[in-house]
Amino acid sequence: MPRVDALVLGVGGMDTLPSPLPTAVRELIPVLRPDPLRRRVRTAYLRAQPVLARVLPDGGPVALPPRLTVEYLERCRAAVTALRPGIPVVAMLPAVHRASVYGGVHTGRAAAERATREWAAAQGVRLLDAGTLVAAHVLGGHGNPDGMHWGWEAHRRVGETLADLLVGELRTLGDLRRGP
Repeated sequence: MPRVDALVLGVGGMDTLPSPLPTAVRELIPVLRPDPLRRRVRTAYLRAQPVLARVLPDGGPVALPPRLTVEYLERCRAAVTALRPGIPVVAMLPAVHRASVYGGVHTGRAAAERATREWAAAQGVRLLDAGTLVAAHVLGGHGNPDGMHWGWEAHRRVGETLADLLVGELRTLGDLRRGP
């Protein structure tokens, strides 16, 4: 921590995805025994997930409600800034997807973005709008065939934008530390 120049919170994007089966229950699928039962349950879940996301109102519940996402973001921010007051903090807004495994549904993104923007404004956290940066790439089918993960071009764009944002933040911080 003594040498950290900035905190980048690039988490929470998966929180916005439809999750008709509660996350805690879904996470138990890998430990089901015997093995044939686990495989049948997983296959049934993967088959039902996109259908349920399309038929449930607003895609059904999301993996993590936005209020909890921002609560966890705030815990991370508060912990680091308690040790390093004044450190620049940047959070990423959720990206977009066209993943068939989620039925192409992403109705939870808007609420998560709103909650993250409100939290960031209240805490003085800078935002990186990953959704805007990768939308043409992902929605145009240029990323991973799963429709969710970015290809190299999108990673480059996000990385360069983040670097530019951090350079500006760190220069401002350096100017403030040096004084007039």
